[in-house]
Amino acid sequence: MTIRNTERDHGQRFRPRMACLKKAEAVLLEMQDPKTGVKSQPQRLVITTIPHAIMGEDIVAWLADRFNIDFQEARSVGCRLVAFGYIYPLSDHKRLVLKPDASLYRFQTPYFWPAQQALRSRRLSLTLCCLLVQEQYNHLHKWMNHKWDFIVMQAKEQYRAGKERKKPDRVVFDCQERAYWVVHRPAPGTVSAMDYGLNRLVDPNAVEVKGETHCVCVCVLVKHCTTFKHHDPFLAPCLPSNPWVSDDASYWTLNGAHVEVPTKMRVERWTFSFGELLSDPRGRDDFRLFLKKEFSGENLAFWEGCEDLKWGTAATMKDKAQQIYKTFLARGAPRWINIDGKTMEVTVKGLKHPHRYVLDAAQTHIFMLMKKDSFGRYLKSSTFKDTQKNAISPDEHKFSPSQLEQNAKKRRPSLSPIAVRQMEAEQRAKLAASGPVDITQVMSKLSKQGKEVAPPAGKR
Repeated sequence: MTIRNTERDHGQRFRPRMACLKKAEAVLLEMQDPKTGVKSQPQRLVITTIPHAIMGEDIVAWLADRFNIDFQEARSVGCRLVAFGYIYPLSDHKRLVLKPDASLYRFQTPYFWPAQQALRSRRLSLTLCCLLVQEQYNHLHKWMNHKWDFIVMQAKEQYRAGKERKKPDRVVFDCQERAYWVVHRPAPGTVSAMDYGLNRLVDPNAVEVKGETHCVCVCVLVKHCTTFKHHDPFLAPCLPSNPWVSDDASYWTLNGAHVEVPTKMRVERWTFSFGELLSDPRGRDDFRLFLKKEFSGENLAFWEGCEDLKWGTAATMKDKAQQIYKTFLARGAPRWINIDGKTMEVTVKGLKHPHRYVLDAAQTHIFMLMKKDSFGRYLKSSTFKDTQKNAISPDEHKFSPSQLEQNAKKRRPSLSPIAVRQMEAEQRAKLAASGPVDITQVMSKLSKQGKEVAPPAGKR
């Protein structure tokens, strides 16, 4: 059933000539022939087996052989079939191109072909309604008012049927609809492959549009600023006071590397990410205490050993790598860690010629293991809750302008490290130029100094 439209060009301005689509459909039907068409077989996508999947290199090879054309022209024809929506990718949904490699594709069902007129009335489901703005939604409702109840009922039925599908069928159907809307509703600013005129000469996939990427980057930046705004010294004051302004060292004392009682803001940063916890020495100590209670402290010890190897001196690099292997990775090691066989094979092979990053694969494996398993349980443990409860929140030091001005007057600049090194070099040069040192005179001077400093016998 086709719903007639009062507008003459509704939907047609996105649609090329029908003769072009008919030729593409004929080629597609020939490609799907079970004897002479492109070979299809079940392929594994992540953890799901997709039936009747084809590879991009097979499509290009079939087109080149069928029409007796070269590789580049066959790839161009395949890209047009993908751009028109007759073939859709299973992994990279954003770019409608045909990759001549082992990338997986499937033939689109005729239900989603561009030439189908009934698709416009049947696929206007809740998904389309959510994509439209309110004004366009009201226009759509007015245009299809006489069939609106039928569309809502059909959308509910499709939703119920979708929940009953098996996982491979759900993945395939999701890829089909995603490809359909990418073809027929391109992102703002891009050129649709279904346009008329000169615009059809422009490849919409030649230059990847960065609008969506920029949007994601802005969202991530806003989330990061919102999370860390109270911990940024440019946006929030240092508690109890800024030591560079007030000349009060309480801030440095309270936030020492291994202070016994941390501040509440410092403990709060540990909850932001696992990287924040490991980057803080005090948080690492607290996490180490938790791991000892769970009998898995060797994971953190191995991670710290890898960091020491990565940032240590080159002279001790080989010995450290061998020591870490004997302690954590070798068979029967005293603090053996559990890593998969492939990672162990890569690590053992790299230890034959050790370098700073030879343990990166194993370190990343242990890092992700602690992040996904231990870190979540640590935030719910009594160890973290006690630390969070005992954490202190220092009061702000309120210095008057006169006090700050007085502190500024007392402040004196320290010597430059370059000047200090120059003075030390000059002192060593003077000692070297003075000739050999008489050890007897030096000992006599030291003995005299010792007698002068020693207290009388009656006062000991």
